Amino acid sequence: MKQRLIRLENIYVTNPCYFVTTCTFNRNKILDNDVVFNILRSEWEQAKGRHGWAIGSFVVMPDHVHFFCTEIGNGKPLAEFVGLWKEWTSKKIKKHYSLNGSFWQKGFFDHLIRSEESYSEKWTYVKENPVRQGLVEFADDWIYSEYIDYN
Repeated sequence: MKQRLIRLENIYVTNPCYFVTTCTFNRNKILDNDVVFNILRSEWEQAKGRHGWAIGSFVVMPDHVHFFCTEIGNGKPLAEFVGLWKEWTSKKIKKHYSLNGSFWQKGFFDHLIRSEESYSEKWTYVKENPVRQGLVEFADDWIYSEYIDYN
């Protein structure tokens, strides 16, 4: 019998850092272009002021994104922040491309980074994702990978 993992309601870590992954609806491959990348990046850049979350490293893949984020001060709960980020990015992308319907899958995956080793492992995985997918030969050649803020 499979048991479902329960998401912790309260985590007592000062300035927790999370690794987040979210996918497009039906895994539609629409994210790896300059227009969408700039919309996603712009919303991440505004996350600190709007939601109390700083975005570190991130990779935009054709049908999903990976990013690291840290709560700054008294930020919104992670689920609320990610939900609002998805709402605003989907509105802008759908408007630009005249799309209807769902853009992002419901929910997201998150992992609390517990140590420098954990962060390093996750970042290596994220950075190498375009190579594993056959999109580039070397991770540094993927143009949809950056960082915004580590504060």
